[in-house]
Parts: sequence; structure tokens; C-alpha cells
Amino acid sequence: MPDPAASETPDRTDIGAPVPRRVLIALCTTQITSWGVLFYALPVLLGDLTADTGWSTAAVMGAFSIGLAASALAGIGVGHVLDRRGPRLVMTAGSILAVLAVAGIATAPNLWWFTAAWVLSGIAQAAVLYKPAFAAITAWYGPARVRALTVVTLAGGLASTVFAPLTAFLTGHFDWRGVYLVLAAVLAIVTVPAHALALDPPWPAPAHDSAEPASQGLDRRRIVTSPAFIALAAAIALAGFAMGASNLYLVPLMTDRGMDTATAAWALGLCGAGQLLGRIAYAPLALRTGPTTRAVAILAVGAAMLLATALVDRPVILVFAVVIVLGAARGAFTLLDATAITDRWGPNGYGTLHGILTAPATIALALSPWAGAHLVAWTGGHPQMFALLAALTLAAAVAIAAERTARRGVRSPP
Repeated sequence: MPDPAASETPDRTDIGAPVPRRVLIALCTTQITSWGVLFYALPVLLGDLTADTGWSTAAVMGAFSIGLAASALAGIGVGHVLDRRGPRLVMTAGSILAVLAVAGIATAPNLWWFTAAWVLSGIAQAAVLYKPAFAAITAWYGPARVRALTVVTLAGGLASTVFAPLTAFLTGHFDWRGVYLVLAAVLAIVTVPAHALALDPPWPAPAHDSAEPASQGLDRRRIVTSPAFIALAAAIALAGFAMGASNLYLVPLMTDRGMDTATAAWALGLCGAGQLLGRIAYAPLALRTGPTTRAVAILAVGAAMLLATALVDRPVILVFAVVIVLGAARGAFTLLDATAITDRWGPNGYGTLHGILTAPATIALALSPWAGAHLVAWTGGHPQMFALLAALTLAAAVAIAAERTARRGVRSPP
């Protein structure tokens, strides 16, 4: 199938101008800032927050999970607006909403207000995190999109490296409410103008304005309801849940086996470093493999490393090696998610299709803190839970392999 994005210019508009460098710089900067404030600040502030308010850790994390679920639902509508209006409007409005949400979190007088603010934050996340950035890159960068996606996800991977220490530093000068207000100001200063001013290349006309509106609309409906799309969504949800839960429970797994907290924290940090390696390796892997082979290979490696994590407890150097490779699989999975739609059905309607495709995965990620705790109890321990997560990831690989056969009957128009 010809790729409509594969033109002489690096965008889908065929206007002739290359994508300005400021676009990628802005997206990298805003991904670091948005992920850092909306996602990674809470774990750092959790102890101070619960001590000050008296709210339980479960209640606070429950509010955060509800926000992630709101992000999944909002992502479908946000994707539809992205296809029609482009990322400049969506990501600028999302940045403003994110600032209001963080200010609401900081000033919450009770748990209900706090939860409502996280719901608002979840809606904002759908408009400012990876999904709209992926849509922008897919539309503007054409055949160079994998390289641009790699750069942006590498930047996003630095969010915890930048904002966890920054948030910890701020706690030495402000209470948790003050820290969130400072972070809201950072979010406003960095992301609102960056999205408003930098994301200005022409956006391609929506599909309904083309010469064949009826056939395009029908094709999109056929894609979403096809066995191939459903299998792909299920695979990404299964793998996303397994990857998310393993990240949350890696340190408890290590400490339960007698590893000291500092060494377990190093293991988690090395797993994060492995994500960067996986994202760097994805582009050359994409040049040499098809989408199905690539996806099955990444998920099979992830399943093997989850099982190895469940089984290997010494020596420490071997444990570290396993978690680095696990992190690499997780990092490559992020780009696998970003390119799944375009690799199979082309870039038309990417925002809407990607929003629908990843909604189950976002909900699964939202449930992973709560579900992981229950799985530990149900399976009998952290090693057994990691073995189950390995089985879920392997099931995702099998679903991807089956999806290739199902996809033969569903093609996007040339």
C-alpha cells in the first residue's frame, strides 16, 4: 500500500517547506515538562501529601488512577479533533487545562476536589502527552517520522530524571501545595507558548474534505471494527498493563528477596536507562523488519525478561543485566505503540484511530497499581506475579501474530 506521507517533503501537506526545527525542539521540551509535572511529581510528593492531609496512599493513588482513566476516554475525542484541527489548538488548549488542573490539585480542600482536579489533569494529559505529539510527527515528518518519534520519546524518557530531583529540591523550600503551584507556573511558562508558537506548520485537510468522503469514512469504521484492529488493541492493552505493573512493583520484588532498597532503586534506574537504549535501537530495527515481526520480537523479549526477572535473584550483576534488557523492550514498545497504526493502515485519520486503539491500554495502565497489589496476593508473591505478567506479554505477542492474518481483509485506500 502506498504511504501518502512518503513525498519529497517531510510533511503531509505537499506545500514544499521542510518541517521547522523548532517543532521538534518544542515537542521535546514540552514532553519533558508535561510528563514531569503531570506524572512524575506525585510519587515524590506522596509522603508529604498524605502526612499533611491525612488522606490514605490508596485514596491519593486512586485519584491519580481515575485521572488516567479519564485520559483514556478523553483521548478518543482528542484524536478526532487532532485529525480535523491539528496539534496547535489541541496541545495549547491542553496546556492551559493542565495548568488549571495542577493549580486545582495544589489548592484542593478535600479529597473530592483533589480527585476532580486529577480528572481534569487526565483530560489535559490526553491533549499534551505522547498521543498528540505522535499524531503531529506522523503527519508532518512523513518517512522521517520514526527518527523524529525516537527523539521525542527519548526526551520524554528524561522527564523523571529532570523533574524527580527538581520536585525533591522544591520540597526543601515549600510544602507540597507550594511545590505544585511552582510546577503549575513552570508548566504555564514552558508549554503554553511553545505549543502556541512552534506548532504552526500547515495541517493536512481532514479526510472528509477529500474527493471520496464516504469511502474514507466507511474505511475508518471498517478498520476500528475489524478483527485485526481489535486484536492489536487487545495486544497493546495486555502488554501495556504488564509493562506498567512491572515498573511499579520491580522494587518491591527486589526488596522482598533481601536486596537493600538502594540497590533495588539502582535496578529500577537501570531499567529506565534500558528504555532509552530500546528507543535508540528501534529505528534501525524498523528498517530491517516488518511491523508484525518487529512487534512479536519486542514482546517476546519483554516476556522472556519478565520471566527472567521472576526467576533470577542473584548475582546482582545478572539481575541488573536482565532489567536493562527489560527496560529496552519497554522503551521499544513505546515506539511500537506510536507506529502501529501507520505501519498497518497509513497516516490518514491517525489521531482518531490511535486514540481508539490505545484507550484500553490507558485504562489498563490506570488499573495497574490497584490490580498489581491484588495479583501479588492472588498469585502468592511478587515472583509469581511477574511470571503471570510474562504470560500476559507472551499472549500479546501471539495476538499480534494472529492480527496479521486478520488484517489481510482491511486496507486503507491508496
